[in-house]
Amino acid sequence: MAPRLCSISAAARRLLGGPRPGAGDIAAAARFYSKDNEGSWFRSLFVHKVDPRKDAHSTLLSKKETSNLYKIQFHNVKPECLDAYNSLTEAVLPKLHLDEDYPCSLVGNWNTWYGEQDQAVHLWRFSGGYPALMDCMNKLKSNKEYLEFRKERSQMLLSRRNQMLLEFSFWNEPQPRAGPNIYELRTYKLKPGTMIEWGNNWARAIKYRQENQEAVGGFFSQIGELYVVHHLWAYKDLQSREETRNAAWRKRGWDENVYYTVPLVRHMESRIMIPLKISPLQ
Repeated sequence: MAPRLCSISAAARRLLGGPRPGAGDIAAAARFYSKDNEGSWFRSLFVHKVDPRKDAHSTLLSKKETSNLYKIQFHNVKPECLDAYNSLTEAVLPKLHLDEDYPCSLVGNWNTWYGEQDQAVHLWRFSGGYPALMDCMNKLKSNKEYLEFRKERSQMLLSRRNQMLLEFSFWNEPQPRAGPNIYELRTYKLKPGTMIEWGNNWARAIKYRQENQEAVGGFFSQIGELYVVHHLWAYKDLQSREETRNAAWRKRGWDENVYYTVPLVRHMESRIMIPLKISPLQ
C-alpha cells in the first residue's frame, strides 16, 4: 500500500512561501534516607504538615514582581502530517512573536521525541496576565492570515488541548538559550489540596538542581486540568540527563524532598522533546 501523504492546500503554500522572521522518578522514591542521616527512620513515621492557608494558590506560589501568564498547548498531529504541520507553524507563529501589537511571546516550541508520539508542544507567555491574553485573543479574531493558518492546521490534527499556567516564584523565568539541547517536560498531577505542600518542598529543593543550569521553568495550572505541575529541564543529551539526575541523589537533602513529595502525586509522566527551528529555547 502506498504511504499516505498529507496534502497541503494552496492557502498553506501561500503561507509557507512568505518570508520567515529570523529566530527523580517514582521508582527512585523507593530509596529511603541516606544511612548517615540519623533519625530519618523516626521522622518518616510522621506526616509532613503544612499550616492551613486562606489565600489562593496563585497568590501564595506565583511571582509577585511579574504578572506573566503562560499557555501550554499540546497538539496531537496526524503522523503523515507532522512535517507539514511543523513547516506551517514555523512560517506563521514567529510573526505573532515579533509583532509588538500582540502582547504574547513564544517561550518554546517542540516535537515530542520520547513519550506521546507525533505531538507538538508550544509554550506562550502573556506579559500582563489575563488582560494581555484577552487583548491578544480579540486581535487574532480579525487576523485573516492567522484564521487561515488555523483552518489549515485543523486538517492536520487529531486532537488538541491547552492549559493556562502561572510560574512558581522560586523557579527561574524561562529565558532563550542556545543549543543544541533536549528538553524534558515532567508533568505531575497532584492530589487535590497538596499544591502548597508541593511548593514548600520544591522551594527548598530547587537549589539541588541548579548547578548545570538544567532548570528552565516550573509552572502550575490555573485553567484546564487543575492541580497539575509542569517542570521543564534542559540537557545536552540523554547521557547528560542521566548524569545530572544521578548527581542530585548524592546531595544530602534531595532524597528528603523526593520522600515528602512522592505521596502528593497521583500520576506523573515525562516527555523528552526536540526544539523546532523557531523555538527561543534551543
